[in-house]
Amino acid sequence: MAQSSSPKLSIVIPVYNEEGILKDSVTDLVARLSEMKVSYEILLAENGSKDGTVAIGEELHQKHPEVSIHSLGQPDYGLALREGIKRARGEFVMCDEIDLCDTDFYKRALEHLEADHADLVVGSKVMEGAQDTRPMMRHAATLVINGMLRVLVGFHGTDTHGLKAFRRSRLLDTLEHCQLTRDLFASEFVIRAEREGKRVQEIPICIAEKRPPSVNLFKRVPKVLRDIAQLTYIIRAPK
Repeated sequence: MAQSSSPKLSIVIPVYNEEGILKDSVTDLVARLSEMKVSYEILLAENGSKDGTVAIGEELHQKHPEVSIHSLGQPDYGLALREGIKRARGEFVMCDEIDLCDTDFYKRALEHLEADHADLVVGSKVMEGAQDTRPMMRHAATLVINGMLRVLVGFHGTDTHGLKAFRRSRLLDTLEHCQLTRDLFASEFVIRAEREGKRVQEIPICIAEKRPPSVNLFKRVPKVLRDIAQLTYIIRAPK
């Protein structure tokens, strides 16, 4: 369905050096969203790409007006995701990844949101019923990080990073309270929502990536550990 003045769905997708899969992924996503017969916009949140990602995003916008791209000019996944959410106009926001584009998650999450069973739906890669076909090291990293979050800040779920869906009006205050950027913004967003009393529901997802991660896992470890320490301080600091 073509873009309307106020779409029902806003799909926010951070992109960084994705010229290899961007065109095919977005074109396929547009086709599948059209089958859902729902008004939508796709916001490509570009952050510091050195390849042809921006040019391809602009070409996609010319062909599909419901697709837009905005650039930060610096590599920062969390800041890009945050900016995309702020720009979103839809009643419901879907936070996705360009190598996933999981419309099955959209449909299942929408059922919970429209029935008012949850304010925020998180797609878990590790809960019962989920299927994670990523390399073992990436799966293990997810388990370790979320285990640390449960111990350090009292997180009650199984996953914080990746697919999320929420009614925008109910999570804007949570967005404004978040202080982190980069990798742990997504975790802070989920953890703050939980601590603020928002109704957070996890649903299992099947994850099969289309390409290796754009940032090496081991290079991310020191930054992620620093961010976890900072998040622990922020969450546990006296008011």
